[in-house]
Amino acid sequence: MKAMVCMSQGQSSAASPVQGSFGLTPSPANPAKAHGPQVSQAKLANGMDIVVIPDHRAPVITHMVWYRNGSADDPVGKSGIAHFLEHLMFKGTKDHKQGEFSEVIADFGGQENAFTSNDYTAYFQRVAKDHLRVCMNYEADRMKNLVLSDEVVAPERDVVLEERRMRTDSDPSDLLNEAVQAALYTHHPYGKPIIGWSHEIETLDRQDAFAYYDRFYTPENAILVVAGDVEPDEVLALAEDVYGKIPAHGEAPRRSRPREPEPRAHRLVKLVDEKVEQPTHQGVFLVPSYKTAAPGEAEALEVLGHLLGGGQTSLLFKKLVVADKVAVAAGAHYQGTAVDQTRFYVYGIPAPGITLEEIDNAIDAVIAHVAKEGVSEADLRRTKTRLVAEAIYAQDNQSTLARWYGASLSVGLTLNDIAEWPARIEAVTLEDVKKATRWLAKRRGVTGFLLPAHAPGEHTIEVETEAS
Repeated sequence: MKAMVCMSQGQSSAASPVQGSFGLTPSPANPAKAHGPQVSQAKLANGMDIVVIPDHRAPVITHMVWYRNGSADDPVGKSGIAHFLEHLMFKGTKDHKQGEFSEVIADFGGQENAFTSNDYTAYFQRVAKDHLRVCMNYEADRMKNLVLSDEVVAPERDVVLEERRMRTDSDPSDLLNEAVQAALYTHHPYGKPIIGWSHEIETLDRQDAFAYYDRFYTPENAILVVAGDVEPDEVLALAEDVYGKIPAHGEAPRRSRPREPEPRAHRLVKLVDEKVEQPTHQGVFLVPSYKTAAPGEAEALEVLGHLLGGGQTSLLFKKLVVADKVAVAAGAHYQGTAVDQTRFYVYGIPAPGITLEEIDNAIDAVIAHVAKEGVSEADLRRTKTRLVAEAIYAQDNQSTLARWYGASLSVGLTLNDIAEWPARIEAVTLEDVKKATRWLAKRRGVTGFLLPAHAPGEHTIEVETEAS
């Protein structure tokens, strides 16, 4: 466990720039771990976490700053502020005009962007290793010196509203997903869209942006992840010289979120729209995340997700698509990286002449079969091998590694959690998989039906609730 180094404002930190634990000791009993990256972790005196993932195959680095806040941390009535501020972070600072950072990265031949999730917001650049300090300088500058005026904020708010109109309001599948999430989370803010509700985006202003910025964009709330052709010591020294100069704000902001009550009834959401050409079934269940689950529970859900829906060898695909020919596609997915209770997805696209009710029943039957009979030892072994192999293959891409570590640490997991994940997947048993199906009880889920309209201009959303 690493220790924190406290520094009062104005005090020099040169004598003790960082303190932490470095590296993960490979274990002979864990080959996946032994072949993994030798990750280093430290904490600056101002509270900023530093993670270094060496990868010397090319003279390139990925530089990322992750903030432990996302759409689920938006204040009530201000949905979309996390995403909106992500846009505004590119609008310039006291020392650098709008667009300057992006121009510099483009001149370097690099790439940059940012993204907002339910639980975190991240900014990244991928450039030649020689430009790491430049990236740090610009990113540290906009962590503390963002400049916003009403002339900048208002037009960017219109950009976000247009983004919502183009990506969500005009896409029936996105509208269905939004309605399904709102039905699944009746109390928890995961039920809000990341981009925000239109009527609330319209009210966001400069004061809202700065209030959110001052609360969350602090070194105590940030994680620096650098992956690529670097050595830990040089990155830590550079981070102390650049990010270490940002004064600590005090304690990191605490996430304050209501807990979603235990679901008691199945909900069916139907969306009918003239733009729909292919009916689609979507099912979402409320399940534990890696952060909230009991030991081994999240890993069993991960394995169950791949067994049910991980490609053409999965149970849903073989049963619905290959054997019974009632669907042209079917799958499942466990979204395990989250601070609070999360989602387990199932889906199916019906074959011609098959109704969505039939697809729903067919998916339920496959889940019920696994709950009662389990799966074969061969299927379990193949799924676990595939999951561990995918984790190993991910190490071939430094940007993927940086995102993997950044996302995991941002939701409260540790380096040990990441390093030991392959071994925990290998430990999942046939009985663990059977037990995991209890989280897919009908009452814990919302089913979404996306249907074509029978008349031009028709657009409806219906929600039905039934005890189960």
